[in-house]
Amino acid sequence: MRMMGERTGMLEALFYAFSLQRHVPERHMRRLIDRFVDLTAVRTHLQPFYSDTGRP
Repeated sequence: MRMMGERTGMLEALFYAFSLQRHVPERHMRRLIDRFVDLTAVRTHLQPFYSDTGRP
């Protein structure tokens, strides 16, 4: 392992591209329900239980 210079190898493991939209089929029940259910109140109610800076 070199301390200076270009990093190769392990750097790719730190970042990944994942799109939930690409992995959930168009006709999946979750997408169908999401069109009719508003979860804003639930998210607002649960907000105090989440960290502002990510994992504490």
